[in-house]
Order: sequence, then structure tokens, then C-alpha cells
Amino acid sequence: MTYPVTGLLAGPWVRAVALRTADLANVLLPDPPPPARVEEVLRAHGETGPFGLTPADVRAMAAAAHKLRDAATAPDTAASAQRINALLSGVGAPRLTDHGGAAHWHLHVDASDEGPLDEWLLSSGAMALAVLLADQQRVPGGVCAAPGCDRMFLDPGTGGRRRYCSARCGTRTRVAAHRRRARG
Repeated sequence: MTYPVTGLLAGPWVRAVALRTADLANVLLPDPPPPARVEEVLRAHGETGPFGLTPADVRAMAAAAHKLRDAATAPDTAASAQRINALLSGVGAPRLTDHGGAAHWHLHVDASDEGPLDEWLLSSGAMALAVLLADQQRVPGGVCAAPGCDRMFLDPGTGGRRRYCSARCGTRTRVAAHRRRARG
């Protein structure tokens, strides 16, 4: 007998990790930024430093982000599942941590609390992608449909299929279409 993940993990945790994963991927790709920019995104998602990121750390995180983007934006669900499974095969088993009492208990799938950030990004991102795909039975993300935008998004919602990385891109696209129709 199988038991669906729906409601078990596919809640606030997966939404938070999905948003963090997409935001990090979008800042890291296509060209890795200075470490301070990555640290800014990490802090915006509630991560605490000091991070001490080096350019080499950022390049390693960018490589992880590229793998996550590839899995999240696969052409179909089977390809996405295959790519996510490949990512998960390289990470540890789920474990609970409270970071030595510094945080609430939560799941990690990386090897240790002191591991490199690229491993943490890849493992937590892959776990979030797996939960999204299992919960929704579809590719967990996409690339923004707005002209000129190449940002990735993950779709943790239960409503209609998402097409844009942000409300701003969706609105800008709809306004441009409206103006084209109005001009004839």
C-alpha cells in the first residue's frame, strides 16, 4: 500500500524551501554573483551567518542550482522524477537537527550541520522538488513565460498551473497584451 505525501510534508516547510531554492537559483544563475549577494538572499530567507562565502563556494552553489533548475524545469513529469531521483541518490537520509539548540527541530538531508552550502542547497532543494512532484503529480517548476525573463520558479501552490516567476512579470505581460489589442 502507498501513502501519499499530501499534507504530511507538502506544507509550510516545502513552500519555504521551494521559494528559497528558486531565489538562490535565480541569483546564482547564469553567472555567479559576489558572495555578499548570495549571503543577502540567504538572510532574506531567515538563514543566519556568518557564512564566510568565498567565490569558490558561490561557484559550487551555482553548480548545485543548475542541477536543481534542470530537474525542476524538465520537459515532463517522468524526466523530472528521474532527475530528482539522481540528485537524491547523492544525498544522505533525512535527519532531524536543531543546530545545537540554536533553532527549532527540522529536517535536513545533508550530511552534517557544518557541511558546505552547495551540499545543503542541493539536498534541501532536491527534497523539496521531490515532495512537490509527489504531491502535485507534475513537474514542480518552470521558467517564467514573460518575454525577456529567464527566471526559474517552483510551484508549491494547489491552484492553477503557474506561468510567471512573479506577479510583476505576469502583470507586465498582461498589460503589454492589452495594449497590443487596444492598438488594433
